[in-house]
Amino acid sequence: MSKRKLNVHDVPEASEPSSPSAPIEHEEIQQQSEKPAENFTFSSFGLEPRLLQGIQKQKWSAPTTVQEKVIPLALEGKDILARSGTGTGKTAAYLLPILDKILRRTEKRVTSSLILVPTKELALQVSRLAGRLASYCGQDVRIQNLAGKESDVVQRAKLAELPDIVVATPARAAANIGALSLKSLATLVIDEGDLILGYGFKDDLETVSQNMPKGVQIFLMSATLSTDVEAVQALFCRDPVILKLDDLEKDAKLVKQYVIPCSEPDKFLLAYSLFKLQLIRGKTIVFVGDVDRSYRLKLFLEQFAIKSCVLNSELPLASRLDIVEQFNKNIYNILIASDETELLGSMTKESEESRPRKKAKKEDGKSDSGVSRGIDFRDVSCVVNFDLPAGQKAYFHRIGRTARAGKSGTAISFMIPKDQYRKHKPTTFAGAENDEEVLKKIEKHQQPGQKIEDWSFDMKRLEPFRYRFADALRAVTRIAVREARIKEIRMELTKSQKLSRYFEENPEELEHLRHDQTLNHPARIQPHLKHVPDYLLPGGRKPQDIGFVTLDKPKRRFVKGGKGKKVVRGRNGKIDPLKTFNARGKGKK
Repeated sequence: MSKRKLNVHDVPEASEPSSPSAPIEHEEIQQQSEKPAENFTFSSFGLEPRLLQGIQKQKWSAPTTVQEKVIPLALEGKDILARSGTGTGKTAAYLLPILDKILRRTEKRVTSSLILVPTKELALQVSRLAGRLASYCGQDVRIQNLAGKESDVVQRAKLAELPDIVVATPARAAANIGALSLKSLATLVIDEGDLILGYGFKDDLETVSQNMPKGVQIFLMSATLSTDVEAVQALFCRDPVILKLDDLEKDAKLVKQYVIPCSEPDKFLLAYSLFKLQLIRGKTIVFVGDVDRSYRLKLFLEQFAIKSCVLNSELPLASRLDIVEQFNKNIYNILIASDETELLGSMTKESEESRPRKKAKKEDGKSDSGVSRGIDFRDVSCVVNFDLPAGQKAYFHRIGRTARAGKSGTAISFMIPKDQYRKHKPTTFAGAENDEEVLKKIEKHQQPGQKIEDWSFDMKRLEPFRYRFADALRAVTRIAVREARIKEIRMELTKSQKLSRYFEENPEELEHLRHDQTLNHPARIQPHLKHVPDYLLPGGRKPQDIGFVTLDKPKRRFVKGGKGKKVVRGRNGKIDPLKTFNARGKGKK
């Protein structure tokens, strides 16, 4: 393939490095604006016309910064190590060059590209985007997702047809070596490289590395350039071009950050006031400490008729993706996610792995991943840290869910002071013990011009709501939380396609499950709580004084019409026979 010259908008080639192994760095990229260059379009890259049609179908007007820098270098055949945050278009930045090379090749069909991602959810998103970009390419581009729910037999059969692009987790790719032919591999992509090792995929990466030929072009995409990324780089890359695109920090500048110091039960009172009084509007992701907290908050909000959904790691992959899709389609405006969901749910270890895996430790003693990374949430206007994360990295990844693609957003964090910790045991969360230290780290790592502000929230104005909040919180017991989790799992069992045959043979089991679903709600619902009387609102109107109301019944007009009879006449003066009755005096029989 002939080398393509870089134009004025591309990164200029660096001078000769001091040593053969020294990476080429482009520090000047950090200073560039995130906005695409004026009059710079996708056609400027010289991409295959069918790809330009696919891009037009996506309604992308111009390339983002990461696309503007990565695509020309990729077309030159260079290895690329790019640091870029979520929502910056980095997936399309490596997909477009891959698709362009596949469409322009002249040799026979081979599996030329392997894309490795840390989670099944991200694998599905990448394969879907690749399919949409190649929608005008017919059978010239075939894509296979190995992280799907197809059986091993079906996947191996499809791999035997030599799909052009294979998307997989490292474990699935390593398990299918043999059926997955790597002898003609031309491009290897490792997306979210800083998470790959954190999920314990080091052995699988080494297996892939040992079975791939030399001279493969490498894309290593990551939100951070951590020690994990350096380990992956040493395993695969030779002399990568390092692009330090500060999209994550630039996006963070569009986020207004607030912190509210409060007691443990006041977290729930604040959540009620924020959503019920519509102090925040638009789609919101609420991050809590664990799955139990997710359901406790969901049941609490349901007391006030506030709809929300929980991203639960205990549910199957298809159910979790369906919840994300419902959130993206505005069926729910509030999604509750947890750090435990991030570690267990998004990781989704492969069933064929028999050896135990160790999760790599992060600097704060806790992996950072999953819901705050790798899943595509659209149009999120606010992130609420109901429970602060264990470290500042997880915090910045969380708030990175909002203020994407140039839009603004809001991040609100509840912080428990030391003197308020464990003051209310039913609502205590162990991770809140170090909130003050975590907040100091967050403030220390803020970008220039950014700061986390104290939201001077007057809690006294919420005092009229306290009795309602206390009633609702008392109704959400530990038993109610457990029952809610069990009920959701039962619902998934009844919808499971894998169990459909079993239920056909054992209909009584299905009846038992359905009977359990119709039991009472896990938490006692009090209908009056869903209404907010005006007189409770800060500055709201008081009940109107309408004066004295008599308790006497209005007197009816009777007209005597004969012995012992009382006659009632209507407005027209005629006797109403239905209201006329005999009336005998006292003592008469």
